[in-house]
Amino acid sequence: MTTPAPTKKQPSLSERALKGPHKDTHDLPYLNGLNEAQKQAVLTTEGPVLVLAGAGTGKTRALTTRIAHILSQGKARPNEILAVTFTNKATREMKNRIGQMIGGTVEGMPWLGTFHAIGVKILRRHAELVDLKSNFTILDTDDTLRLLKQLLKAENIDDKRWPPRRLASLIESWKNRSLTPEKVPNGESFAFAEGKGKELYHAYQARLKDLNAVDFGDLLVEMNRLLQNHPDVLAHYHRRFKYILVDEYQDTNVAQYLWLRLIAPQNANGSGNICCVGDDDQAIYGWRGAEVDNILRFEKDFKNASVIRLERNYRSTGHILAAASGLIAHNEARLGKTLHTEDGLGEKPTLQSLWDDAEEARTIGDEIEALQTKGHKLNEIAILVRASFQMRAFEDRFVTLGLPYRVIGGPRFYERMEVKDACAYFELVLNPTNDLKFERIINTPKRGLATATLETLHTHAKNRQISLFQAAIEIVETEELRPKPRGSLRRLLEQFAAWHKDINTLPHTELAERILDESGYTEMWQKDKSPQSHTRLENLKELIRYMGEFENLAGFMEHVSLVMDADADNDGDRVNLMTLHAAKGLEFDTVFLPGWEEGLFPHQRSLDEEGRAGLEEERRLGYVGITRAKKQAHISFTQNRRIHGSWSSPLPSRFIDELPERHIDVKDGPSTYGGYVTSRFENIADNHRRTKQRAKAPEIIDATAVTVAQEHTPNFNLGERIFHQKFGYGSIKEINDDKLTIEFEKSGTKRVLASFIERLT
Repeated sequence: MTTPAPTKKQPSLSERALKGPHKDTHDLPYLNGLNEAQKQAVLTTEGPVLVLAGAGTGKTRALTTRIAHILSQGKARPNEILAVTFTNKATREMKNRIGQMIGGTVEGMPWLGTFHAIGVKILRRHAELVDLKSNFTILDTDDTLRLLKQLLKAENIDDKRWPPRRLASLIESWKNRSLTPEKVPNGESFAFAEGKGKELYHAYQARLKDLNAVDFGDLLVEMNRLLQNHPDVLAHYHRRFKYILVDEYQDTNVAQYLWLRLIAPQNANGSGNICCVGDDDQAIYGWRGAEVDNILRFEKDFKNASVIRLERNYRSTGHILAAASGLIAHNEARLGKTLHTEDGLGEKPTLQSLWDDAEEARTIGDEIEALQTKGHKLNEIAILVRASFQMRAFEDRFVTLGLPYRVIGGPRFYERMEVKDACAYFELVLNPTNDLKFERIINTPKRGLATATLETLHTHAKNRQISLFQAAIEIVETEELRPKPRGSLRRLLEQFAAWHKDINTLPHTELAERILDESGYTEMWQKDKSPQSHTRLENLKELIRYMGEFENLAGFMEHVSLVMDADADNDGDRVNLMTLHAAKGLEFDTVFLPGWEEGLFPHQRSLDEEGRAGLEEERRLGYVGITRAKKQAHISFTQNRRIHGSWSSPLPSRFIDELPERHIDVKDGPSTYGGYVTSRFENIADNHRRTKQRAKAPEIIDATAVTVAQEHTPNFNLGERIFHQKFGYGSIKEINDDKLTIEFEKSGTKRVLASFIERLT
């Protein structure tokens, strides 16, 4: 019997990488399954490359395969590749994928990580060159705020008028632009404390050096300063990194962009082997410093750059891609690409007009239940909203239906800090013995009632076996507390006494607004200039608005308790609820996109603050939202939305007019109540309804009947006083055929159909 020859073990890709280049690419298994554009992105290794990767086009696979290819061909050793990601999760995923491709771990790639992780590594090696020690500490947000508060106190600046959080946000914006204190424009210094912003920034940086500490912004700013001021260090990293790869390039800010321009390896042509992967159509983080121009000017920044477009989509159906492409085509600041799929057209995205946000929540809830009965997994359903306050209507509806859900990227509506704070005030007005609520708000906003005051109250309450609130009533009459906190506590108790007295005399919504105003809670967020403050104020307004649907304050608080008691476990099969910003990178079989109305989406604040750039970023958000859907996308807007306690009739979003008609299915709403749609889709909806009516009643309509109906539509006059069943009394301001613009006495200006108006005789 002959002994078979031993099978020769094939070397792993990591072993082949150490042996030198391998020219033949036909036997590389990691290229299998890649389309031609993806292969081009992998194999074009030399010179600057921009991989313009559309939504769902497999850009992560192309990027990781590119790294595996560079290693397998021996073009660079693992420690000669710099690969930059935006999140730790993306770093872990990339390491795992590369490890699977090259047949081993990638622990030998020390320069694969986020901007900040790489910044820490470089700074610790050269700390002394930027006046630090290698064991420097990194401050978190709380540490930063505490330090800034100390600086404000030292400068005798009122931290209530000029909150530390506002200064922290301003300094962060400067660091995102890589501006050291001396480079901050003088005009921008007036954004804080009447011109002292720049001075405080300088003092803050000096204090950080004293503490041998940095904040997250410094990890980039100090790294840029290091490379700019020390050419020998820069030359060292030019020699070290043969290849640089950057993911999500459209999300880079100025500081990250400058660092990449500095550290990118150079060759005889002036541009080295840098590959940036991104999608200008998914640049949606301008509000936190990202600059879409970074990706748009790539070809100008890097000579002889290759631009490779990944346009084959592996996620969505043809109609969904066509709708998204039709929308984003209206942006001017883009490089341009057209997504396509080989998986068929599928179902058209639907468009539906609904009466208000309550009906919107009911309709979407009913549709989700119908999908569930057909076997559709709830995990594969997502509702993507523009503003977090929109979630409230859906959460309440889902609790009523017993439909399990999870909120991604943030807490549930009633779990949000500002909502819990407000509800704590309301609960104490109803029940002053609730110690937990009292502890929550006693020093929110700041009243000088810190830990020492609370400890004194706890001791007195325990000795007397009474509530903290009652202990406070008793202790303000003694000398237990110092005069200043005693005075603050007395004023707070007097406010609660006044609020409690008005429970039965004031409408509960008016009382709730008064509580938030007189307590200083609303003002606290109005003065806060962090990016989250506007959202918190919107959530408070939504809380008050929804409260009006209950008979009294006690009934509303009981409802809140029931909602909060709903299962908060995120495991299992659940509907996904999130903002459009939080949805980037995710995908679902079915996506609902509610609230496509002017002022909400596009958001008015973006239009006011950023103009055309803000509008284009809002449009990119719409593109991101639609392309999250794999099989079904459902867009809706309301004809009425209650804001600040009064009804408004928003126009449909301009983005609706930009959707390609032949790829959209317009659905009838469950009710109309006299509202109407002023958009290009109005005629489509009318035709759709008439087609359905003809299908139900194919007989010929008598022309005389039409004439009679028209004769019974009254002719109104400008200025005439009328009555509407829902909006009440008003006067006509504008007439456009059968559509009237009316200024109602209690509901503001609305546009309604004449057939729903009653003439006063």
